[in-house]
Amino acid sequence: MTSWDAHGFTQGEVRRWRAAGFEPGEAAAWLAAGVTEPADARLWRTAAATPETVITWQRAGMTPRDAVRWHELGVAPHDAARRHLGGERPHRVSWLARLLAAPEPAEPDPARTEVLRRLSRAGVPADVARAYAEAGWDAAEAEPWARRRVDQGDARVFRALGFTAGEAVRTGLPAVEAMAAWWGAVPMAEVAAWCAAGFGPEEAAAQRAAGVTADQAGVLRALSPPDG
Repeated sequence: MTSWDAHGFTQGEVRRWRAAGFEPGEAAAWLAAGVTEPADARLWRTAAATPETVITWQRAGMTPRDAVRWHELGVAPHDAARRHLGGERPHRVSWLARLLAAPEPAEPDPARTEVLRRLSRAGVPADVARAYAEAGWDAAEAEPWARRRVDQGDARVFRALGFTAGEAVRTGLPAVEAMAAWWGAVPMAEVAAWCAAGFGPEEAAAQRAAGVTADQAGVLRALSPPDG
């Protein structure tokens, strides 16, 4: 077994990473950091980023090319990230402004870093991933919601009501509007089951009044295609 095989690379991935000048361990580290394209990894490396430090740029939603330009202009990663979040494009910063820049923050929380990396690997945009990370979500719990671009605040409410991410998206409503639509129709604890079974608020209320239970609605829900 080769070093590439040990890291689980396909033949196509081996060709691309090797052609870009990466050794197996380097390529594996960049992939673990959420950088899936060898060309992007080369640009990050040009910006003096490493798989361990690239999270500073990623948290700000910066592209590798943005990072390279800021680096070439002599702006520190944490300062460039702050400026990027403030809407600034790469530009020359005076030595005095750099001297007065906020100090480099302490190492980011490992749990939040893992959320950002996992969501990045799943193709979630940086701004969406950052919202889930900063709100303290667990990486595994956040992924199905973030992949569907559900606002993390809405996701918390829908999840508390028992919805899966797919079911929440199918409502077509923000969480507050969904709650308002179902308010008083059935108990809140039953909303997800009735909604996922295909009932609207009025129909669910009528069925419940006729003796149909939430458990029966749940059976219909279980027969629906799984969507996470």
